[in-house]
Amino acid sequence: MESATLIPFFFNRHSMSYALITGASKGIGREIAFELARRKYDLILVARSSDLLKTLADQLQSEFGVTCHYLSADLTTDIGIEKTVAIVTEKKLDLSILVNNAGYGLWGRFDEISMEEVNSLLRINVFLPANLTYKLLPELKKSKEAYILNIASTAAYQAVAKLSVYAACKSFMILFSRGLHYELKSTNVSVTCVSPGTTDTNFMDAAGMHSESIRKKADKVKMKPSAVAKIAVDSMFKKKNEVIPGWLNKISVAIIPWVPKFLTEKIAADIYDK
Repeated sequence: MESATLIPFFFNRHSMSYALITGASKGIGREIAFELARRKYDLILVARSSDLLKTLADQLQSEFGVTCHYLSADLTTDIGIEKTVAIVTEKKLDLSILVNNAGYGLWGRFDEISMEEVNSLLRINVFLPANLTYKLLPELKKSKEAYILNIASTAAYQAVAKLSVYAACKSFMILFSRGLHYELKSTNVSVTCVSPGTTDTNFMDAAGMHSESIRKKADKVKMKPSAVAKIAVDSMFKKKNEVIPGWLNKISVAIIPWVPKFLTEKIAADIYDK
């Protein structure tokens, strides 16, 4: 059963317009909330965990004096999406930033994963950002200057065995963002897509990657979510189209077109194998 809780804090005389962040309770989404709060943006925080959201909202309000609304919702459902949109439309909030950050991975062979799990993965990583962007774009266009920040992954740049659906979903996010960026270039809305590499979040646990071998490989190259969030927000305000945080990630992606696909796919498969 989906739960929904909306908590408004006191009006902030220094308030700017609102930023809506999905997947705001943990990891990169949480750090993006801090980055935007530092810039005095009021916030709409959306994720599943009501307790984590309340704690975050209290902290942001206390430290930065911004107004926070939060919604505990299952964003894999139509109801969760509609309630998220309703916060903006029914309360007539001035929305100028949409951060499509919510998402997760699912590790394992495709034929050993249930179709229910696959559908849920597709809904959170593909259906959600497309729907939320479509429904909230009219609100963003009302703002003098507006931004869409989409979070993809370096996994999007090649097929990744045992993360096949996730990598394909993130490829959608990049191409969707690039197309939307071009379509909206003559409007007030800019679109930025950020593709982090391995980041120190709970991604591996959520994806079911409990292998010590995979974790050791990831530990050598992972970035802090705060560093990724700062790059993401800075790039968004600079209206960059496609961004890859971290020099090692940049190099890895840059060489992919010059390497035979079978080799990049083998390297990726070896990383995420047991």
